[in-house]
Amino acid sequence: MLKRKTSGIQRSGQRGTLATAVAETTVDRRSFLRGSGLAIGGLAAIGATGGTVRQASAQEAANGAIQTIKSVCTHCSVGCTVVAEVDNGVWVGQEPGWDSPFNLGAHCAKGASVREHAHGERRLKYPMKKEGGEWKRISWEDAINEIGDGMMKIREESGPDSVYWLGSAKHSNEQAYLFRKFAAYWGTNNVDHQARICHSTTVAGVANTWGYGAMTNSYNDIHNSKAIFLIGGNPAEAHPVSLMHILKAKEENNAPLIVCDPRFTRTAAHSDEYVRFRPGTDVGLIWGILWHIFENGWEDKEFIRTRVWGMDQIRDEVKKWTPEETERVTGVPGSQLRRVAFTLANNRPGTVIWCMGGTQHTNGNNNTRAYCVLQLALGNMGVSGGGTNIFRGHDNVQGATDLGVLSHDLPGYYGLAPGSWAHWSRVWGEDLDWLKGRFVNLLDADGNPAKDADGNDISLMNQNGIPVSRWIDGVLEDKANMDQNDNVRAMVLWGHAPNSQTRGSEMKTAMEKLDMLVVVDPYPTVSAVLHDRTDGVYLLPASTQFETSGSVTASNRSFQWRERVVAPVFESLPDHTIIRMFADKFGFSDRLFRNIEVKDGEPVVEDITREFNRGMWTIGYTGQSPERLKLHMANQHTFDKTTLRAVGGPADGDYYGLPWPCWGTPEMNHPGTPNLYDMSKPVSQGGLTFRARFGVERDGQNLLAEGVYSAGSEIQDGYPEFTMQMLMDLGWDGDLTDDERAAIEAVGGPKANWKTDLSGGIQRVAIKHECAPFGNAKARAVVWTFPDPVPLHREPLYTNRRDLVADYPTYSDRKLYRLPTMYASIQEKDFSGDYPMILTSGRLVEYEGGGDESRSNPWLAELQQDMFVEINPRDANNLGIRDRAQVWVEGAEGAKVKVMAMVTERVGEGVAFMPFHFGGHYQGQDLRDKYPEGADPYVLGESSNTAQTYGYDSVTLMQETKCTLCKISAA
Repeated sequence: MLKRKTSGIQRSGQRGTLATAVAETTVDRRSFLRGSGLAIGGLAAIGATGGTVRQASAQEAANGAIQTIKSVCTHCSVGCTVVAEVDNGVWVGQEPGWDSPFNLGAHCAKGASVREHAHGERRLKYPMKKEGGEWKRISWEDAINEIGDGMMKIREESGPDSVYWLGSAKHSNEQAYLFRKFAAYWGTNNVDHQARICHSTTVAGVANTWGYGAMTNSYNDIHNSKAIFLIGGNPAEAHPVSLMHILKAKEENNAPLIVCDPRFTRTAAHSDEYVRFRPGTDVGLIWGILWHIFENGWEDKEFIRTRVWGMDQIRDEVKKWTPEETERVTGVPGSQLRRVAFTLANNRPGTVIWCMGGTQHTNGNNNTRAYCVLQLALGNMGVSGGGTNIFRGHDNVQGATDLGVLSHDLPGYYGLAPGSWAHWSRVWGEDLDWLKGRFVNLLDADGNPAKDADGNDISLMNQNGIPVSRWIDGVLEDKANMDQNDNVRAMVLWGHAPNSQTRGSEMKTAMEKLDMLVVVDPYPTVSAVLHDRTDGVYLLPASTQFETSGSVTASNRSFQWRERVVAPVFESLPDHTIIRMFADKFGFSDRLFRNIEVKDGEPVVEDITREFNRGMWTIGYTGQSPERLKLHMANQHTFDKTTLRAVGGPADGDYYGLPWPCWGTPEMNHPGTPNLYDMSKPVSQGGLTFRARFGVERDGQNLLAEGVYSAGSEIQDGYPEFTMQMLMDLGWDGDLTDDERAAIEAVGGPKANWKTDLSGGIQRVAIKHECAPFGNAKARAVVWTFPDPVPLHREPLYTNRRDLVADYPTYSDRKLYRLPTMYASIQEKDFSGDYPMILTSGRLVEYEGGGDESRSNPWLAELQQDMFVEINPRDANNLGIRDRAQVWVEGAEGAKVKVMAMVTERVGEGVAFMPFHFGGHYQGQDLRDKYPEGADPYVLGESSNTAQTYGYDSVTLMQETKCTLCKISAA
């Protein structure tokens, strides 16, 4: 347990320095400030000591100059600028970026303490392996050789899919891209990162509604909102600086803030309307609101007619959600939802904000699509102050997702189809046949080649890999039930906290069954201690993002460039250098880095940026050259703090960070797209339509926009995505240069499209005529390719409302992402008698993610030292539990955690809440002695996910963490 910092040790050291200074005849101001630690009030303090102050000379200033370096906070996705103060290579202080449009000189507790992340004494200091139950220091050379030899043996015996490469939302864009490319060269799609378990249902739901699966507007654009509807999110703790932008709209626009959450959060404390609803009933809640909107004719009929497809089918479903039925399912009175609907209808444009409270459900894709449909019905899309502002968690979870660190995608969301692999092979300059040879074909139960419906061999190159949410089952499932040839035998957790995942007890079993467990991280993470392994565990110290450079993508799609603050500390190495070392070991470095210079063993970051610029045409990651990004960082002060557009200066007209899509080549100088789907601006100036990615017709109905188009468009109606044939039909192909035409011919001539044209010519010509390269279509309220085309409420797998199961059943069991997945076989069993309480989880302001880094930070660890469970006073009294008493929380699958009770009305009756940032305890056992010496976090605690249960989204296999069942008893 930490003690409050009241010991005299630090103070005496400070006083000694100060006393020495004032004993001298004179004291220069710089020495005094450095000795006293004071930043302000220095003259008053020196006066009190009787000393004098003399002006520092220029020579003294030069000799003692402190370098200031701009970086970006490594916690949430707001993207706050950190100005590091570096003295002779040592990071000695920091300030928030006052010029940053995102944080405007603000920091939260985590951001204010990031210096400790780099210089933290609890970091992994050198490579280690566990041998005979003891941690032993080894060299980098030995570590790479031992790990590499073991992996190649597994590859030879079981195939490349038996090694799982788990990446990170903490990678820079360049590292994330290189990681996904590396996995491809190894020959597997068993690669993923944290987005799977935080916002994969957002990406799937939103991308399949209007084209792109990302935040449509920005934190800053909320300044223009006339109403703010926030569901399943707690930005006051999860993204504290974002609250500054929300409160600006609330105060300046008198914008009502509506917070819908099962728990009265610190964000809800700021609300004008707080809606407490039963966990897992988001779709019912939204349809209950829409019932009032449709009933009263408050929808935007013209917007729906011209820009939305399928709203009639939504109406049919919403008719069922009368106020009475909505209250029966959600617990929210119809009168309150009518008030919410009236408020939204009369305060437009309004924005909708959501986070993991809405995504982490077995029907999470239904939730995210329902939120989108609400905005489409109100006409709040494609307008400043509107949109869906999806607050991402980690600092680069948006970028890592965009760069394809996913088991079902290549960079830029190109998918795994043969054409996608052909595209990236061209970008990489790779022999496609060689790349195909790195993957294996699927075998049937008899060891013969498995065949698809057309009788062709099935290459695992074109099949979704196992997602991180299910890697446990990749190890434990009978391989006869899996769509790969053998189980996962080696697991690489690269910048990933395992305690952020559910089913902790089964994860422990899986870790113990592996041939090899490799952890690459600045900190050892819970991966080092959860299991009882005595051998076959390797810990490799990665550098933090402050020890390297590269770009990072904020939640609003803006890029920012981090400069290196300090050289890698201890024996840590940057992630891209470690990737290079593994590529050397595996024998494909020359191929992996053919377009990327390797200087002194480290790949040149800017070369990596330029390589993905050459290939990511789909989402417009092509115009953000390193030079343009660095220019923005150096001139943050020139950007408007609401519009994000530069007003004069060297970046005049650009939007800050060139938010994607930033179309074409850097030479096109596209300014970036601040608000997606905003037709009031020309495409060349950041305007856009809805994307035509679902065809042009469905069931005889037009899927293209009806008579509306972006400003200045020469096609004044809906139109499909651009191809070379379309340019020829329009007579615009004459605008292509000879080089562009040659590049287009090389990828199919008339069949080439805007996504595969490496010259960017098709995009350039479309935008020259002020058309969106991806077409001009309607958003689709109905996604016919999903299990529930119209979003439906489905009861959670573990529900205590057995009366609702017949009316709102879950899905039938099915196979997804190579694995059998259970739904009905769980829900048909009644666990509510033994486990009557709903268990949910969420974030704290003090910690982030799995918490290994932030709980190792003394400034943060001091603030929150106990893992706890929130219990309503009525439940606590009925159970005989007092505030701050130790209790057992047992999940419906039998795993339990021992934590402190926090008796509070923040949770309603029958609901319990736990934060998910803790680790280092397991079912009542303290695991501190299992960490390497000196690398244990200051604060340990039970992982809430030990008690969390099975449950996965029907489209993405997002884990269920927001509505399972538990029982609580005194410890």
